[in-house]
Amino acid sequence: MKQIMTIRVTTLEPQIVSGNDTRVVMIPFSAEANGSYFSGRTVYNGVDTQFIASDGSFSLSARYMLEGRDLNGTPCRLFIENKGTSLEKCVPRIITDDPELRFLETAQLTSSIENIKGGVIVRIFAEDIR
Repeated sequence: MKQIMTIRVTTLEPQIVSGNDTRVVMIPFSAEANGSYFSGRTVYNGVDTQFIASDGSFSLSARYMLEGRDLNGTPCRLFIENKGTSLEKCVPRIITDDPELRFLETAQLTSSIENIKGGVIVRIFAEDIR
């Protein structure tokens, strides 16, 4: 697996609603990404939506759009959704308007997430890319 991007996420005030069996936590955030294929920052804010069930099960989906430049300096955007059932088991999906980065839409991606003060560091890895 090759690391393609590091994303530094700064979280904002979470919003919470507790239902009968599930608590939903929505955490808005801003982010800055750097890597060998793309560098940029969030367009507006992203949001991490976490579902925490009374039985202890958990799922999350972080969605955001980044605007920046590809490896050739061409302006572009990436949409990223990173979802999973724990911080250790998140799978990102990337959609882009950049022809040079289109391979990321079909690449097998994984991520690691590290808690830091005021946010997280997300590292995205790809298998079998150029």
